[in-house]
Amino acid sequence: MSTTIPSGKNIARKWFVLDASGQTLGRLASHAANVLAGKLNPLYTPYIDMGDHVIVINAEKIHVTGMKADQKMYRRYTGFPGGLREEGFTKLLARRPEVIVEQAIKGMLPKSKLGRQMATKLKVYKGADHPHHAQQPAAYTLSAKES
Repeated sequence: MSTTIPSGKNIARKWFVLDASGQTLGRLASHAANVLAGKLNPLYTPYIDMGDHVIVINAEKIHVTGMKADQKMYRRYTGFPGGLREEGFTKLLARRPEVIVEQAIKGMLPKSKLGRQMATKLKVYKGADHPHHAQQPAAYTLSAKES
């Protein structure tokens, strides 16, 4: 028996749409990260970006469990002295829900050039509409047991 090693060229990438309505943030993020990394592909190779494109819609309808909605903080640094900015989950969800979902998914990807390349295939949108209809994305559903 011979082992097939993919070259990384001519990878047929699919497009998937994940609906975040009523989904838990972490579970949705882990499924999206697996699709972006290509772990669902039978030819998965850890050192090659074999992943597919992921479109997440309805980002504003995501929810978190427990007291995370009140306690979770998002921090960023402006680069200036005293420039640490903090924003709570509920305020950021009302203002820019795409950032919450995007950060959760990117945090589950490798921290390397490969992980940054995988993250470029992620598109997150507020609302049910997205501009990628030409790519004919397939609906990716989380099973009832997993969600």
